[in-house]
Amino acid sequence: MLNYEYLLSNINTIKGVGSKTAKLFKKKNVNTVFDLIWNLPRDFIDRTDEKKINELQIGKVQTVTVVVKKYNFPRIRNLPNRVNCEDDTGKLDCVFFNSYEGYIRKILPLNRKIVISGKIGYFKKKYQITNPTHISSDTNSIKKVFSNYSLTEGINQKMYNKVISEVLSNLPDLDEWLSDRILKKFNYIDWKQSIIQLHDPKNIKKKGDFLNRLIFDEIFSTMLINSNIRKSIKKTKKIKKKFNSTPFENIKEKLNFNLTKDQLNAINDINNDLSSDRKMFRLLQGDVGSGKTIVALVCCLNVINSNFQASFMAPTEILAIQHYELAKQLFGKNITVKLLTSKTDYSERKQILNDLKNNKIDLLVGTHSLFQEKIIYRNLGLIVIDEQHKFGVKQRKKLSDKGGKNCDVLVMSATPIPRTMIMTIFGDMDVTILKSKPKNRKDIKTYSKIENKINDVIKFVSTQITKKNQIFWVCPLIEESKKVDHQSSVKRYENLKKKFNNRVGLLHGLLDKEEKNKILLNFLNKKIDILVSTTVIEVGIDFPNATVIIIENANKFGLSQLHQLRGRVGRGNKESFCILMLKESISENARKRIKILKSTNDGFKISEEDMKLRGYGDLLGFKQSGIKNFRLADPVINEDLFILAEKEVKIIENNNESLKQYIPLLKLYDRADILNDIV
Repeated sequence: MLNYEYLLSNINTIKGVGSKTAKLFKKKNVNTVFDLIWNLPRDFIDRTDEKKINELQIGKVQTVTVVVKKYNFPRIRNLPNRVNCEDDTGKLDCVFFNSYEGYIRKILPLNRKIVISGKIGYFKKKYQITNPTHISSDTNSIKKVFSNYSLTEGINQKMYNKVISEVLSNLPDLDEWLSDRILKKFNYIDWKQSIIQLHDPKNIKKKGDFLNRLIFDEIFSTMLINSNIRKSIKKTKKIKKKFNSTPFENIKEKLNFNLTKDQLNAINDINNDLSSDRKMFRLLQGDVGSGKTIVALVCCLNVINSNFQASFMAPTEILAIQHYELAKQLFGKNITVKLLTSKTDYSERKQILNDLKNNKIDLLVGTHSLFQEKIIYRNLGLIVIDEQHKFGVKQRKKLSDKGGKNCDVLVMSATPIPRTMIMTIFGDMDVTILKSKPKNRKDIKTYSKIENKINDVIKFVSTQITKKNQIFWVCPLIEESKKVDHQSSVKRYENLKKKFNNRVGLLHGLLDKEEKNKILLNFLNKKIDILVSTTVIEVGIDFPNATVIIIENANKFGLSQLHQLRGRVGRGNKESFCILMLKESISENARKRIKILKSTNDGFKISEEDMKLRGYGDLLGFKQSGIKNFRLADPVINEDLFILAEKEVKIIENNNESLKQYIPLLKLYDRADILNDIV
């Protein structure tokens, strides 16, 4: 048995843990010995601090020595048994549910001094302890300090501490996987020592290096995997793509704006990757409206001029159509661009597949259908994936493999992500960030309005419509709910329709795909002035004529989601507005979110603040990222450890070190399954 395999063994292999107890542990997702030790104590129970009855504190676990004076065993079923006790300062009852008289008489004999420990309660002007955790005539057996754990039903602190003690006494000595330069940062504390010390109640309030060492291990294991994926991809040798600058200059002439410095730098980064003999696997991250699509299309054109095909995948049919139209406009007649979606009829689809296989199509634009097994590319040189920030490492690797060894991959995300999250979610890729926006784009002016001022908002909407502008109106619910006091989209749609007639549309998640696309196309073609919607409009749509978005019950949304919704407007060169509708009374946390959103249009700054306010757990559909949730690490609190881990991984990469010494680390931190699957 390898020295770390004990830690990966089933929970029922622990001495004292039978099948019944194992089932209780598994309810809390504790399946292995390693899982168990990660349930760190939340605080400690100090039974050494003995109190007199008149000194007891309600709600705390405390120890008291009493004399047993009287039994009260009711004859009515389901009533508790009660034992009256006292000391020289007052009276206290011991209350027992589901305990037999004989047992109580045995552990609490009359007129004897007994030491009792448990959580202090108060009932009918008298202190009481319900189901005391410890009862003994031996003072020394009780007066100890115990770690206090978060428990699952059926397992008490006494049992948990006993099981933990058994595990800690059998912890193996593991070969050190961290370098001396890193160990020095944590005062040379090893992994085993850190675990033992963190379960010691004496260290609960001073975790320091013990905890930081373990947090670092967790971050480090994730980054090692990402590094190895990057290395495996870059090992693939490909044909260098050769192109000239003329097509790019032609595109620039067709644009009605100048490219930003960030866009030009991004094009340069990607072109360097395309022209190298190493496979590109790059994330192009940019805030809403930063001009990622233009960058991607320029790179598609360069690939096409290198005699390769390109494929551009969008998350929605509407956005795919928009990309297709823009590509045709920019590329001209000499380049064949085709669109493939679920709406493409059978005969056209058959022709596209045939032309694609025979290298008669230069750029294919579409949705997920672009990568079905039936679709065969003759000479695919670039895959562009738009708005796919929830793709995990496995999915991205599969797409990369679909194109073959000469195919480069560019993934785009419009969701601003804090740097610490980029390191883990997208650490398998090289990253280019677009922060600045084209000069013709104006900042969106953001205002908040109390919901009883709705008439003022409607007047403003009327003014915008007379200026031939369009409006998004977002509601959190589809139908009105008695349980939740939110405005429903259906009700708002009906109210607005009374005033604006048939110039109002309704969009929500229960509509079928065909109906959704019809409504969106009507809005795009300006047949609708106001689109009332749920949050289904959050991503994947570009409507340059929409200048106003109204978000009802805005306090119910997270910062990042509000920013994404706000980004549905301001896509053209007109002044744009976001109006946040609020109730008069909102929480302090919601007030902070609204204040931040009103103060800035910088999505990266907003995402940082969002993560500080509500943590990283649900920030980006993190569970779908292909990386497991962290047990201990927090990208906000532990930013310094993320940076330290990143530096260490770069040293390992530069030294071309093998992962062999890190196998126990990867196994223990549940990263090896990812490694086995994709490398």
